[in-house]
Amino acid sequence: MDRYKVIIVDDDDVALENLTFELSKDVRFSLEKTARNGKQAKKVIAKIQPDLLFLDVEMPDMTGMELLEDIRDDVSWNMRVVFYTAYDKYMIQAIRESAFDYLLKPFEEQELKDILARFVKQAEARQKAALPMRMPLHSGQTFIVFTPTNDMRALRSAEIGFFRYCSDRRQWEVVLNNQPPLVLRRGMTAEQIIQYSPCFVQIHQSYIINIDYLMIIKDNKCILYPPFDKITELLVSRKHKKELQDRYCL
Repeated sequence: MDRYKVIIVDDDDVALENLTFELSKDVRFSLEKTARNGKQAKKVIAKIQPDLLFLDVEMPDMTGMELLEDIRDDVSWNMRVVFYTAYDKYMIQAIRESAFDYLLKPFEEQELKDILARFVKQAEARQKAALPMRMPLHSGQTFIVFTPTNDMRALRSAEIGFFRYCSDRRQWEVVLNNQPPLVLRRGMTAEQIIQYSPCFVQIHQSYIINIDYLMIIKDNKCILYPPFDKITELLVSRKHKKELQDRYCL
């Protein structure tokens, strides 16, 4: 079972220890990292991409609200934030900042259990809603995607060269053969795209290619077969290059 990744950001040793201990009782969650200030938090959040973030409101170098504002445009995955603080005066602002929940120090064990249960319920509902809709008559090679206007579009893997993440819009788009790129509904993740077909392989945080079109990897870039042979942007990250080499013996 894949566990939900958690990060705690708090400079209070006692509060950090208490929350760490209580989280360890729930096998559905994995505490990946802790941070003591906003600067550390930015680094570990970007690296770990947690599902759930427990965030102190007052830190030595910035407030939790300031941290969320700083990273807002960089968070492209589903991350829920629970403000963790001794000061309930921040509750209204926390709600305005779209926090998932609010945990006051010191907390009762049941309060944390309720938050975790609600998180899991919502996460499972999102995963169920995001499962690819496959067309049985085509052996899984035709599938349905949703556009930003919630229209349904049927695609075949053979007409797809690659997927590209547009950070300015915070959305994935599909680059198709002899058609304009198709923008996908916001909230779509790389993990969900890869589920559509075994031929979709991630090569970079911003790129997922159709491996059936891969000709060669040269100078850390993927060169594709026609009709996608003019594409020069498909950079392979170090992490994903190793995965490609192991998986396909490249």
